[in-house]
Amino acid sequence: MMFLENLDWISKATNWNKFNAVASLGLIHKGHEREARKILDPYLPRGDVDPYGFKEGGSLYAYGLIHANHGNQSVINYLTDQLNKATTSAVRHGGCWECLYSQNEAVSGEGAGIAMGLVLAGSMNQSAFDEMRSYILDTQHDKIQRGLRTGIAMLAYGMLEKAEPFIGLKFLKVSIQSQLCANCCIAMAYAGSGNAEVVKRLLEKVAADPSSDVKRFATIAIGFVLSGNPELCLSHTGMLFEHFNGHIRYGAAIALGIACAGSGYKESVSRLEPLLQAKENFVRQGALIALSFVLIQHTESTCSNVVEFRKTITKTITEKSEDTITKFGAIVAQGILDAGGRNVTLSLHNRDGQPDMPSVLGTFVFLQHWYWHSLTHFISLAFQPTCLIGLNKGLKMPKIVFRCNTKASYFAYPPPLEDKKKVEVEKVEVAVLSTTNKKKGGEKKKEQEPEKMEVDEPTDETHSDDKEKSDERVNKEAVQEPSFHNISNPARVVRLQLRKLSMPTEGSQYTPIKSITRGGIIMFERLNEDEEEELVEAAIAGGISSDSGDSKDGMKTVAPHEPFNFSLLNY
Repeated sequence: MMFLENLDWISKATNWNKFNAVASLGLIHKGHEREARKILDPYLPRGDVDPYGFKEGGSLYAYGLIHANHGNQSVINYLTDQLNKATTSAVRHGGCWECLYSQNEAVSGEGAGIAMGLVLAGSMNQSAFDEMRSYILDTQHDKIQRGLRTGIAMLAYGMLEKAEPFIGLKFLKVSIQSQLCANCCIAMAYAGSGNAEVVKRLLEKVAADPSSDVKRFATIAIGFVLSGNPELCLSHTGMLFEHFNGHIRYGAAIALGIACAGSGYKESVSRLEPLLQAKENFVRQGALIALSFVLIQHTESTCSNVVEFRKTITKTITEKSEDTITKFGAIVAQGILDAGGRNVTLSLHNRDGQPDMPSVLGTFVFLQHWYWHSLTHFISLAFQPTCLIGLNKGLKMPKIVFRCNTKASYFAYPPPLEDKKKVEVEKVEVAVLSTTNKKKGGEKKKEQEPEKMEVDEPTDETHSDDKEKSDERVNKEAVQEPSFHNISNPARVVRLQLRKLSMPTEGSQYTPIKSITRGGIIMFERLNEDEEEELVEAAIAGGISSDSGDSKDGMKTVAPHEPFNFSLLNY
């Protein structure tokens, strides 16, 4: 719907901006797999392809994001067919595959390297590693080297010590690439492990390596390794926030943002906020993105810093004098804070506390936006819905009420942005000379004092009216928001709200098989099978609906208003 109302915005976008605009459809409609082809139909490649192919490439990218981690053979066949027919680098980049990097074309080669890593993530495929490593040595394109480096790191995901052969191999003459690849492999192989020896190795690289890129990647890798322990990450990166090297401070900000994602950890916020005033534009960008990681889904009640942070984002975006790189970080931070309609959080771990592969890989590829801005869309893989959905044995949603033992406003949506109100200009008093004041002062002395107006003494009725008004005011102040409230199935439940949930003590027909404080999808058992079961009515999802669904009862059309006469003469 947003795109249908802003078609002129897409039409004005050019080159890679058009690619990104169309690709963002994949984030909006993520998971709408049945309608994916219909949603993207105006942008998908056809017979007459754009000579540059930015729109078509963005649509293939969006198609992949919609089906992320849920691919099937028909999707793969469609993308393979489009890649075989592709004639432009933008189209190839949108949905890449292995053989493209051998064509030595920089843009599509970078996408191919990342695609290989995503497909073979966590496999430790030796033949794929050897092939990718050899091509890093052969090519002179930095973009292809970066794509293959990212892909190799994803091969090592979650392998811990088994990935050491990948980490220890040197790439001969391209020593910087080998160090960067080693840091990326460490980040992926030990993500969420909290291994102290690995953190020590990374800190040694931060201190000793002469390359700023290597220092930055090593610092960021600490955040991945300690992603399950915010306090420990803060203790290891705390001193790095005072480092003279801006790349290290940027890495420390991102590392802390990853480790404290969605937590609202106040100590981390106090460390990150001073970096918003850093002299380097990329450090300010990193601080904005890291703070959005930490403060996602938080309100003034849960973390008061979020109010001022939102004002900072708005100011950074609207100020014409602000640097473009910092503005980019502010725009991304705004998108992360309000992601999914404020119904999702960002976390590298699942509900069991284990590293979540799509989230870790999505965050890792997202951070490559340092080199290529189109990779920011990968952050959608790290978003996790914050909900509580109760199902019965038939996998349908019964009507269940949950009790939340806190005020309703505590975890409510933040208030919407308000348009700036027009400020009325106050009248300025006219300057008066001192001689005029003296003259007027003399005239006033001659005048007699005005007679006092006769006022009736207050009666008993006026006293009673004043008393009633004061009583009403006291009653309004006395009425406070209840300390608990009920929410219905299905419900939006943020992470901090889960521990406040409980089942009603009386009147409930259902009992959960697992504790509802776990969140997500919970199976419920009926206590009395004889009673009639009430189910939640199915709602039609947003976006474009199928042709077959338009005629169903669910798609009710509102009748237009009856005609009426209106005359301005009466006003």
